Amino acid sequence: MKEIKIDVRGMTCQSCVTLVERSLKKLDGIQNAVVNLTTEKATVSFDETILDETKIVNTITKKGYPASLIKGKKPSADKEARKRKVELKKLKRLFGFSLVFAIPAFIIGMVFMWINIMIPHQDYILWALATPVQFIVGAQFYKGTWNALKNKSANMDTLIATGTSAAYFYSVYAVLFLPGAGQYFEASAVLITLVLMGKLLEAIAKGKTSEAIKELMHLSPKIATVIRNKKEMKIAIDDVKVGDIIIVKPGEKIPVDGIIVEGSSAVDESMITGESLPVEKKKGNKVIGATINKTGSFKFKAEKIGADTTLSHIIKLIEDAQGKKAPIQRFADAVSAYFVPAVILIAISTFVTWYFIFAKEFAFALIAAVAVLVIACPCALGLATPTAIMVGTGKGAKKGILIKGGDALETAHKLKYIIFDKTGTITKGVPEVTEIIPTIGSKEKLLQIAASIEQLSEHSLAEAIVKEAKNTKIKISKATNFKAIPGHGITATVGKEKYYFGNEKLMIKHKISITKIKKQLREIEEQGKTVMILANNGKVKGLIAVADTIKPTSTKAVRALEKMGVSVYMITGDNTRAAKAIAKQAGIKHVFAEVLPKDKAEYVKKLQKKGKVGMVGDGINDAPALAQADIGIAMGSGTDVAMETGNIVLMKNDLLDVARAIKLSKMTMSKVKQNMFWALFYNTLGIPIAAMGMLNPMIAGGAMALSSVSVVSNSLLLKVKKI
Repeated sequence: MKEIKIDVRGMTCQSCVTLVERSLKKLDGIQNAVVNLTTEKATVSFDETILDETKIVNTITKKGYPASLIKGKKPSADKEARKRKVELKKLKRLFGFSLVFAIPAFIIGMVFMWINIMIPHQDYILWALATPVQFIVGAQFYKGTWNALKNKSANMDTLIATGTSAAYFYSVYAVLFLPGAGQYFEASAVLITLVLMGKLLEAIAKGKTSEAIKELMHLSPKIATVIRNKKEMKIAIDDVKVGDIIIVKPGEKIPVDGIIVEGSSAVDESMITGESLPVEKKKGNKVIGATINKTGSFKFKAEKIGADTTLSHIIKLIEDAQGKKAPIQRFADAVSAYFVPAVILIAISTFVTWYFIFAKEFAFALIAAVAVLVIACPCALGLATPTAIMVGTGKGAKKGILIKGGDALETAHKLKYIIFDKTGTITKGVPEVTEIIPTIGSKEKLLQIAASIEQLSEHSLAEAIVKEAKNTKIKISKATNFKAIPGHGITATVGKEKYYFGNEKLMIKHKISITKIKKQLREIEEQGKTVMILANNGKVKGLIAVADTIKPTSTKAVRALEKMGVSVYMITGDNTRAAKAIAKQAGIKHVFAEVLPKDKAEYVKKLQKKGKVGMVGDGINDAPALAQADIGIAMGSGTDVAMETGNIVLMKNDLLDVARAIKLSKMTMSKVKQNMFWALFYNTLGIPIAAMGMLNPMIAGGAMALSSVSVVSNSLLLKVKKI
């Protein structure tokens, strides 16, 4: 299966979206087709052996919606912003043109009438003023109506075109054949202008919903300083090649992703990860494009450029997320499929009832029917979900929480259970020295001997001891006769002394008594730590404990989740004693211990029988469990694997972001439901009032325009909410 993205222009409401989706799904070879009204994009999955891209694009275009294929892997947000700017300019121009005719028409037709002023040839002047608005500004509504008719359907344009045309052509008839009967030219002109104003305000507000992507796009620097032919030169970022050596000075942005080869600095990565504190970087460390170098200068080797950089991955991920539908959107789709035809029937019934049954004047019956058509436009319903999803995913991205679509955003707040992988998720994933306990001599001497021995080992525990010695500025001596004994430890000579460094088995093997330290040894092991014993000349010199310590925020995260009513579990391959020790530190009551990576998914499945489950892991060995869970949450600081795994990616590796993601989900879905309620409440209340002849079409037009704006504005309020 292949997935493509298509630009779709000319859609005005949810009915247009439904029509495009249905047309695509009728094609042989289409697996899935999702159209987003807010982003004006279609995401289509299809079988390349049955169907090609050209046919898909042509199918949409033939339905009256100009379509074009979005090519390349590079994020399209910048191009999209330019298109929106052009469209906004066009709308402003058209609205200005419309106002020039609509304002005098309103003054002559309404204001002068209220204050009893009549001017010569008033009806003909109003006719002249209304005509450019009806057929130049209103051309877009006629075009949309014609496209809908060709497809045997109806949309928002149908309601506007039918309503304003009825008012306009009745007025023409009245002026020519019924002098003194009254006309409604000003109603049609003002109505079209108000609808256009609504579209303009909506376009401005919709532009704000995608601000998060635009801000990310502008983060990337335009120039890089590279070394080529042993010379420094400034080149455009698009000309950087993989393998280039790039110089970054204090205060400069890092152009692309790479690895430091010389120098060190502190780097502000907040714009990518949401982490507020600068991160120390030295030779061998990775740097991310668009982050800011704070203090020192360094050189790094370019590893990822263009569409492959972390920033590009994040932008694409957000774009993809905003193109996906939340399941709740299906409700809006179902309503819109029947809504417009139902409104047309209600409008016809309104006219028939007033004119033929209650014998009201033709003009009164007509205006009541027009008001029904206008007040019922379902624009707000189509915008209710996608605008909230766009703002929600954008807000998450700013905080380093990448949510891969509306479905994930809708499900996250329903989670009843969260399972945390231990290593690298609850814990740092890097062993650290926790205790240095000498039995003979000082702590410094004990650590110095242990580090001198372990510097020759490649074990992760050895790295922790050597790192501790370096951090405390202890001089490491040269060791000889190094010998590793698997499952036991190490023997080596430091100076002229032979030392034994390892576990109980090593001590027993060399007949070294541990009776005096046994109780202390057990107590430390009960805490889930690995204890190593240093001995020489038959005597124990001391103990060094090493453990994979929990992250500073793990305990807070567990408490936050439990406060939200989410039960927290930990899953690990460690033995039960060690697992329970770590769980206790983190405040976790439920533990799955001694679980093989391949069996983690089964434990998720068992828990799913009780309710929705979220799995939090590093996105590598936890992939099957992440896929099995209702929501897979990948920790990974933006690694490629993490980007591909799970429904949510936490860029900061901070467990508190799990609770924040759930809170964001709850807030976003609350906005969606509020939007849905007001959109439906507005239509449900407005249609009967209009049908009773109690609503002027101009007021209906203004209210309809403002309903769409209010829905988008309500979604934008998410931006100021705290998560």
